[in-house]
Amino acid sequence: MLRRTTGVMAALALVVLVLGACSSMRSDFVKHPSKALPPATGTTSGRYIHAEVDRHLDQSGFRLLTLSNNALMSRVALADHARHSIDLQYYIFNNDATGRLIAQRLLAAADRGVRVRLLLDDINVHDETDMLNALNAHPNIKVRLFNPFHTRNPSMLSKTTQFLLDAHRLNRRMHNKSFIVDGNVAIVGGRNIGDAYFDAGNDTNFRDLDLVAIGPVVKEASHAFDEYWNCDAAIPVTAFHGKRASHYDLAKLRVDLTHDARAFAQSDYAQATLDKLPDSPSGDRPGAWFWGYATLVADQPAKIDAASARDEHSLRIGPQIKSMIDQAQHDVLLISPYFIPGDKGTQYLTGLVAHGVTVKVLTNSLASNDEAVVHAGYSRYRRTLLEGGVDLYELRPAPGVEQPSTAKGTSSGVSLHAKAIVVDQQKVFIGSMNMDPRSKLLNTEMGIIVDSPPLAVAVTQFFDTATQAHQRLPRDADRTRFAAWWPDAMAGQQWR
Repeated sequence: MLRRTTGVMAALALVVLVLGACSSMRSDFVKHPSKALPPATGTTSGRYIHAEVDRHLDQSGFRLLTLSNNALMSRVALADHARHSIDLQYYIFNNDATGRLIAQRLLAAADRGVRVRLLLDDINVHDETDMLNALNAHPNIKVRLFNPFHTRNPSMLSKTTQFLLDAHRLNRRMHNKSFIVDGNVAIVGGRNIGDAYFDAGNDTNFRDLDLVAIGPVVKEASHAFDEYWNCDAAIPVTAFHGKRASHYDLAKLRVDLTHDARAFAQSDYAQATLDKLPDSPSGDRPGAWFWGYATLVADQPAKIDAASARDEHSLRIGPQIKSMIDQAQHDVLLISPYFIPGDKGTQYLTGLVAHGVTVKVLTNSLASNDEAVVHAGYSRYRRTLLEGGVDLYELRPAPGVEQPSTAKGTSSGVSLHAKAIVVDQQKVFIGSMNMDPRSKLLNTEMGIIVDSPPLAVAVTQFFDTATQAHQRLPRDADRTRFAAWWPDAMAGQQWR
């Protein structure tokens, strides 16, 4: 039996070798370390931000991005006003309308002399390869892939085979999401880069949360980015055999992206965005901020080491999140699209209720969940949670409800993608971490913990808007399921 298994593995390895012979990873690639540039203080944006921060000693300022189109335009505005550096770290960066718009603004910034570092998890890089390679040909842009496959742009057969041969490594992904400009302002939260995250998708669009941050927490975000950028798992896109992008490829990409950006600017989506947000503050524009003491929490890149991820608490943000929830005296709100608490998590949440703490959870229903397997995992614990006094709300799009005017085409529904926690209407966590085993043990995650009652109220309003006027799951919900949906009114609300 062992001999047969060995033979199969050898055959699979041969398949990978043959399929990826022209695009395998080089052994002699060069990777230069780099660090975040000092915060820019001589720009208009820099002077405004530093003046705001100086009035709030040791505190950071935040804006809550609930509107998907505002989340997109905040990123565009920040890129357009960048003067020194842009650092991006994402799980997904799609080669679609909004992804190409962001890419076009990054390229325009690089043309102005801005240094751009783009770090992407490799698992979802497909038809983005040529775009990323061409961007990397710009002298001011560097692109790296986190924990990549051993071949560039592998076929489905090659990808499946590599998973079978190297599952312990390839099953561990970088789920972090950050967008840092000039060392002064950062966007951290749940959104990836792509149409579905900005209400521009033709199918399901995600409801999500980001924080625009200024102040000391931005330096912490930059430090976390550097840790990932310089770790062994971050590989330059030039580390693979095969044709490298040239300045001709870059020139063609510049023309194509400019054309696509002009077409996007003339779309119904863009017009609706301008109509809805004529005066909205973004990261670089004057407006109100939520202020509070904040901490950037991020898993260490070494978490992807299978041998240490389960045992080394210092590599994971989970203990810091639990410490925040442990302090609850009155109420805890949990928002998690993928919610699989497990036996220990279920005991923990029902234990909080037993000690007088109100616990409310908002997650996806089967109808709105893009991962049916995850919902099956969650449903195993639903009865015990309900019997233990936990209030469960499931998001379900209302049949026939018209999608926001910013949705491109005929969207078939919405899905929850926000990850947030509110404790006692005072402390808030917003980030990339789901409350499930994958986020806990396999993916790397990040987020911000903020002590700010006004921000806590704003996130609570987000929760209440999703669940108001609708029944929570009753205690016998194994048979009868009532679900919340996102009212149309949500599309028009913004909390600053």
